[in-house]
Amino acid sequence: MRMVDFIEKKKQGKNLSKEEIDFIVEGYVSGEIPDYQMSAFLMAVYFQKMSMEETVNLTMAMAHSGDLLDLSGIKGKKVDKHSTGGIGDKTTLVLGPMVAAAGFPVAKMSGRGLGFTGGTIDKLESIPGFSTGMETKQFFSQVNSIGLAVTGQTGNLTPADKKIYALRDVTATVDCIPLIASSIMSKKIASGADVIVLDVKCGSGAFMKDEASASALAKTMCEIGNGVGRRTMALVSDMDQPLGFAVGNSLEVMEAIQVLSGKKEPADLRELCLQLGSYMIHGSDSSISVKEAYERLEKTLEDGSALEKFRAFVQAQGGNQDVTKDFSLFPQSKAKQEILATQEGYITHVDAMLIGEASMVLGAGRAKKGDDVNLAVGVVLHKKVNDYVKVGEPLVSVYYDSEKLLEDAKERINAAFTYGPRANSNHKLIHQLFV
Repeated sequence: MRMVDFIEKKKQGKNLSKEEIDFIVEGYVSGEIPDYQMSAFLMAVYFQKMSMEETVNLTMAMAHSGDLLDLSGIKGKKVDKHSTGGIGDKTTLVLGPMVAAAGFPVAKMSGRGLGFTGGTIDKLESIPGFSTGMETKQFFSQVNSIGLAVTGQTGNLTPADKKIYALRDVTATVDCIPLIASSIMSKKIASGADVIVLDVKCGSGAFMKDEASASALAKTMCEIGNGVGRRTMALVSDMDQPLGFAVGNSLEVMEAIQVLSGKKEPADLRELCLQLGSYMIHGSDSSISVKEAYERLEKTLEDGSALEKFRAFVQAQGGNQDVTKDFSLFPQSKAKQEILATQEGYITHVDAMLIGEASMVLGAGRAKKGDDVNLAVGVVLHKKVNDYVKVGEPLVSVYYDSEKLLEDAKERINAAFTYGPRANSNHKLIHQLFV
């Protein structure tokens, strides 16, 4: 077998066999296939795409390139939720305790963020004392005892994906659905979950900017997961504006706690978590309808059991559970400033990308791997799409440590808001559903 022959074959739009794809992945991980040949292959895939069979084979080759987690030590079906990422996306912080409180164990492996805010691990580390470093035995024991654990990703999970993604990032081959789908699903499959629920974002703050692209990605990932025996479902959800009000690590944890405490706002965050959680439960036990699962999850918010589960989870991982009652225990920014509306009318659009950039400018995100994240800074919206606003009303609260960074962030925030004489009737939270 020669790599150059497979590059030529894909360049001509022909399908590769499982054995040929395995050869490519194994050869690249071992170092036998150089970057320049893999780059050429990725560009050929970018233009010629891959069949579903090829995409499944690529996914499984990457999944088997490193450790495959065995979650059999955890009782019951294991459900995983994955979001393609966005601005203000703190769904794991709400979903995990809700689903666990409803009686379904959640064993979650999460990562650090690269972009506008930190990842789930960064956000959780804004809780004083919280640790995400866990041995496998401790991880299983915690899930079996309290129903919920979140740990950092293992170092040898899908090494092929890590290596290929780094190359895609510098060869302009990131935005290719077969490559995106296989990258995401290889990690989910290697993580050992029986049921996978996907939250595929679309809009200005998402990787997939339009509904058609997001739906194509969701459909492809569902076909991959179901094709290899993992029950896989997907929601395509809105990321044209930030999810919830808060964007920034500790600010997002505080907002998650408010939802877990039974508050009905932010309505979009609460509703999306209820929807995703309903499919997680239904996927685990098909005898429970989605509607019944939704009602069970609502009850966990209303009766306080979801918040109690969060407190038990925080304590089990070394964190100070008193943060649920005293937000001053979180890291605090040096200053806060309100940005006021300069126009009157309905908010017709809040550009999620610009809000994300503003948060990153303040220090809440990473421009490159290894950068430090400021856990205290960020923005909190007071107005969102279809809210009516008058001149001088607060639009956003900015939490910052540097006056210089504040000015840069304010420019982006002011540019993010679009006003109109009428509400935006086209706005919706859930765009598509694949079950």
